[in-house]
Amino acid sequence: MELFGTAGIRGSVTTRVTPELALDVGRAAGRAALESDATAEFVVGRDGRTSGESLAAAVEAGLLSAGADVVRVGVVPTPALAYASQGRRGVMLTASHNPPTDNGIKMFVDGEEYDRDLERDIEARVEAGVNPTDWDEWGKSGSADVLDDYRDAIVDFARDHGADLDGLNVAVDCGNGMSALGTPQVLRDLGAHVVTLNAQIDGHFPGRESKPTPETLSDLRAFVADGDFDFGIGHDGDSDRIVIIDGEGDVVHEDTIIAIVAEHYVRVSDVEDPVVVTTPNASGRIDERVREADGRVERVRLGALHEGIASARADGGDVVFAAEPWKHIHPAFGGWIDGVVSAALVARLVAESGLDGLREPVTERPYRKVSVSCPDEKKAVAMAALETSLPEALSPESVDTEYGVRLEFDDASWTLVRPSGTEPYIRVYAEADDVDALVESVTAVVEDEIANA
Repeated sequence: MELFGTAGIRGSVTTRVTPELALDVGRAAGRAALESDATAEFVVGRDGRTSGESLAAAVEAGLLSAGADVVRVGVVPTPALAYASQGRRGVMLTASHNPPTDNGIKMFVDGEEYDRDLERDIEARVEAGVNPTDWDEWGKSGSADVLDDYRDAIVDFARDHGADLDGLNVAVDCGNGMSALGTPQVLRDLGAHVVTLNAQIDGHFPGRESKPTPETLSDLRAFVADGDFDFGIGHDGDSDRIVIIDGEGDVVHEDTIIAIVAEHYVRVSDVEDPVVVTTPNASGRIDERVREADGRVERVRLGALHEGIASARADGGDVVFAAEPWKHIHPAFGGWIDGVVSAALVARLVAESGLDGLREPVTERPYRKVSVSCPDEKKAVAMAALETSLPEALSPESVDTEYGVRLEFDDASWTLVRPSGTEPYIRVYAEADDVDALVESVTAVVEDEIANA
């Protein structure tokens, strides 16, 4: 049985993430925790989706009947639930940016998402079935308010970075999601003037689709462009993702934001080996800025930032930042993805240097992503061949085949070829001054290997 994807369990609340599944997962998680820790306490939270109350009740019933204790924290951003899970475990009912018909289950232990081994254990227990524990061993429940502590902690953390926000004007599009309980309050506490869009929590997402994209953020972009704002912020449904809009209403490339934040963390760190963890599809502009600050970049597969952090630490590195497009982990604050912390940090950096000033040293080369049709049964053969044929055809400066085939060239351009895990495509990513020519060359080789597979 495979329940977990790259970000917990997600799907339709009528066919996949049902109350029955939530009950089973809760009972399995409670039993596993008790076998590991002897005692187990879970904080349980949910986002604003209409199905959240029912699923939270089912998860709680499963946990309690397994013998675990439950602390209900109510409707909170996912990073607030992660914050509250420090020193214990946590379950968040959220489907992040999925449509309102969906919901999901995301699990935490001591502030970090469950790793693959823990997820597999839950899957195996759900498949085998877990009965309730003896009647006199059931857990107990209570409730707590974690939002104030979470927001105060971010404010205290952000004050060690950048400049005061007095006089800074920021527009925040909460997308009818959970950032309405985090980002506006934190930025105001830091001194910014904040105007919000779609700040009413509503599980139907009437303001816009929950996933923040250039298209879904069109109202925010126009609002910022027409107003007197230093920049804008767009979040997804559970406020782990962040998109930055410049004063002209344009989306700032996600890798530019990663490069800015990564360079900052490396420069202010006092560790011997500052490491930034990112993914194979992330831009070379990140490497350039991190190297300039005397740090180094390590890459890990998409959706596995926590694995990358653990690996870098095992090799003796000190991870100061970890990120993939739109999603950031701030290790000095906590081990989870947190868009509210990102909002506070970026705001403080903008207040110090201006958004244009932050972007000026970042080389923003043209970037493209294309999908080449490839039947699933041909992917493995084609990718194996590409490990040899792509370097032979393009003569790169370096080759990395750990997560697809990534080629880097002496002019700082690069390309990545990797199979899609969910669709019949091989993805081609490229960044170069003449990105169209690079994509054309790479795609030609990919198409040949697919044809020969």
